[in-house]
Amino acid sequence: MSFFAQSTLTGTVIEEETGMPIPGVNVLIDGTSRGTTTDFDGNFTLSDLEEGNEIVFSYLGFAPQQVTYTGQQTLDISLSPDTAQLEEVVLIGYGSQRRQDATGAVEQISSEQFNRGAIVSPEQLIAGKSAGVRITPSSGEPGGGGEIRIRGGSSLSANNSPLIVVDGIPLDQGGVQGVRNQLNAINPNEIKDFVVLKDASATAIYGSRASNGVILITTKTGTKSTPLSFEYDLQASISQVTDRVDVLNAEQFRDLIESEPGTDPALLGDASTDWQDEIYQTSVGAIHNLTVSQGFENFTYRVNYNNTSQTGVLRTDTYERNALNLALNQDLFDGDLKLSLTAKGSIDRNKFANQDAIGAAVNFDPTQPVYDENSRYDGFYEWSDANGVALQQATRNPVALLMQRDNGGRTQRIISNFNVDYRIPLIEGLRFNMNAGIDYADNEGRNFSPISSATVLQSIPAEENYWGYNRNTLLDFFFNYKPYIESLSTAVDLTVGHSYQEFYTTDQQEFTDQNVEGFWILNNRNIDRNALESYFARASFDIDDRFLLSGSIRRDGSSRFSEDNRWSIFPAVAVGWKLNNENFLRDSEVISELKLRAGYGVTGNQEIGSNYGYIGLYSPSIQGARYQIGNNFYRTLRPEEYDRNLRWEELESYNAGLDFGLFNNLVSGTVDAYYRTTDGLLATVPVPAGANLSDQLLTNVGETMSRGLEVSLNGNIFNRENFSWNMNYNISFQELEITNLSLGENPNFFIPQGGISGGVGNTIQLWRKGLDPTTFFVFRQVYDSNNEPIEGAYVDVNGDNTITEEDRVPYKKASPDFFMGFTNTLNYKNLDLSFTFRGSFGGYMYNNTQSSTGFRSAGTVTPQPYYSNFSSNVLETDFQNNQFFSDYYVQSADFVRLDNVNIGYLFPGEKVDFRTSLTAQNLFTITDYEGLDPEISGGIDNNFYPRPRTFVLGLNIIF
Repeated sequence: MSFFAQSTLTGTVIEEETGMPIPGVNVLIDGTSRGTTTDFDGNFTLSDLEEGNEIVFSYLGFAPQQVTYTGQQTLDISLSPDTAQLEEVVLIGYGSQRRQDATGAVEQISSEQFNRGAIVSPEQLIAGKSAGVRITPSSGEPGGGGEIRIRGGSSLSANNSPLIVVDGIPLDQGGVQGVRNQLNAINPNEIKDFVVLKDASATAIYGSRASNGVILITTKTGTKSTPLSFEYDLQASISQVTDRVDVLNAEQFRDLIESEPGTDPALLGDASTDWQDEIYQTSVGAIHNLTVSQGFENFTYRVNYNNTSQTGVLRTDTYERNALNLALNQDLFDGDLKLSLTAKGSIDRNKFANQDAIGAAVNFDPTQPVYDENSRYDGFYEWSDANGVALQQATRNPVALLMQRDNGGRTQRIISNFNVDYRIPLIEGLRFNMNAGIDYADNEGRNFSPISSATVLQSIPAEENYWGYNRNTLLDFFFNYKPYIESLSTAVDLTVGHSYQEFYTTDQQEFTDQNVEGFWILNNRNIDRNALESYFARASFDIDDRFLLSGSIRRDGSSRFSEDNRWSIFPAVAVGWKLNNENFLRDSEVISELKLRAGYGVTGNQEIGSNYGYIGLYSPSIQGARYQIGNNFYRTLRPEEYDRNLRWEELESYNAGLDFGLFNNLVSGTVDAYYRTTDGLLATVPVPAGANLSDQLLTNVGETMSRGLEVSLNGNIFNRENFSWNMNYNISFQELEITNLSLGENPNFFIPQGGISGGVGNTIQLWRKGLDPTTFFVFRQVYDSNNEPIEGAYVDVNGDNTITEEDRVPYKKASPDFFMGFTNTLNYKNLDLSFTFRGSFGGYMYNNTQSSTGFRSAGTVTPQPYYSNFSSNVLETDFQNNQFFSDYYVQSADFVRLDNVNIGYLFPGEKVDFRTSLTAQNLFTITDYEGLDPEISGGIDNNFYPRPRTFVLGLNIIF
């Protein structure tokens, strides 16, 4: 009877929303490996069924359905989109895959997880959100970008920033002229998600540009079958500087000058000026977004207009962006052909404040006034001689530096991409994808200081006009084939393609100089062009939904290198094991996900600065550098240094990872450990006199090693009808070491790095074998019984009874041992609250503000009759002379920062939804560091533009 009860079932699977057939749907008999997939028209046939069999229909991005077979001969199924499962789909290079099938270190950060507030620079959306990703804001300037490091970077002189790919277009890693941050062309409000590719098995598909990781940015598009909707969003902000460099006030300054032998108190003024208070202001800003979107059965559109305006906390500093974002999607031929067009057009306007005013405000005499009615310099007080002419070597009036300079520019930019995705009907599972994109920007600007400015001296430019453009064009295509081999229970994903990208940059400057003969004009023009041609392939196998295997290969050719070194191959391989699908864990009530991963890959770095580092070039002389023949002056051509054997860096990377989920993923997380070595390190190094056309040369030299451990934990702590609480914590341990500098056999060979203020050519860091590249190079300070530093007393390291350069030693480093991020999101009915902490530990900062002005002769022994202010640290050390290289100034930069707090409330309506929110950014920092900010890239604190504390009122209306 059982035999006669067996039967055959046929049917069709369609999309619930559109009624379109879905090819490739898995149709399986639950508990067995028997099944089939739907054909091009969504049809399926399933044989040898028995009554009571459970049939499971599943497809990526849709909620699975399970139906009991009761003897029916036909069955039609409608699958609805599964939002949770859609979020499990992540982009990878030239394709996408389910997160559970990823074998590399890949992390997706969706818009729901972003930092909130007046975010201008897109990378700040994910600060503190991802293990292994450290984002350091460059400064507090409006529109300023941040330094992005994935796993700490791998190079020395070459670019350590990741490759950024926006809607399929890899941006120029060299940046764009005239902008504070090249990512500002992308409106943060329009970003759907970030996907971070961390290890080489995930990034090798991008070959020669992937050593420092890859970030894929996807912007928002319209949604099918949705009514016309309008959305208006406003973020109004106010910002203030919360901390200042600690210097002497007017009373303390007078006391010090009057107590110092040999000084002239008559040079002191009668004012009491807080120069930092004079140059800083309360900053205001507003971000407006107006969005229109609509979705039809086969066509969607989304249009967004953005206006961003901000003033800086440094006076005269302003940033404005007007941007239009367009996304169009059209389906043709019953969905077989999908056309997508995205365009991001923006106009950036900047007025750049003279940031020299920050250092001048720290150093200027606080007893002098801001204004002097007898001054020839537009009424600003300046240190002058008896004839009222400004002393050339004296510190300039900080307010005058800001008010007497007009430095502004405009950049117009468009990033546009046209994508064709065609499902080839003749071969089931085969599709063709073509991507054509352009990133074009042109800029113009003017930097002008009037004759009445004390900065305009003989042979110094009074006016500079500049203009130029960047053009980045892309054409790539690939074929993707996804068959399911039923006999092997294996899902296959094959990709093969070609890419060509060209970068062209031109810039020109026109200088107007003042000299004894009047004015003259000088033009300089630079042109850079490079191209990259690539062939790539990838194969992935999911065997029985348990074992994963993937491999990729890319062959890149770069015009930045000679024909002998132009081409290279970048392979990668990775494996995975989904233990949760094994029989011994399949029914576990504790472990809902458990996957082991391991990968290996080779990637490259070709960001060498000059596009022509391997050939000889001649550069025309700049202003002031002319050769006289008789009464005529001629510009010269200067030969530049070059290395004809220049090649790209290559990084080998090993990665092992664990993904887990407990209690139906109420708790989930990842653990990744990696080991990387970089060969052919690109670095600018000193070369012997006469060996090249300069004493510094960019060449391949040495190796580095880096390793680390990354842990990310996610907790769905509460999930009730009216209340939910989600938590994310990530921590990253990193270590980077130079393992070889092949410039000779000297084991003590090192290359000085880290220029500091104070003296000419002084450096405080070094590159040397066995050390982190940010290691400080100092004398070991000797202290008295009260733990106070003794001036000039250092440890005699080599025991020769004399303190010389031989006694300077490597000490501490700027890069942290580990850093972390901690985010909580709570929702109670229509009320939501989120906050993010960031922390960094084990790193150190060289306090150059203290060392450069923290001794008595710094402000009293001057080449001309004027005095400069002091760091208040001089009252603690009482140093008479500079101690630039004392480890006393190398201070712990550990910190914990409350980076972002947001509280909001949604007022739902039948036709209009209204949300209001309040955000605080950079709310407070817990640190023992004595300087302005413990988080400064490079580890040297000097002339830093302070990051303000910002409060933001947000309003959002959807109707």
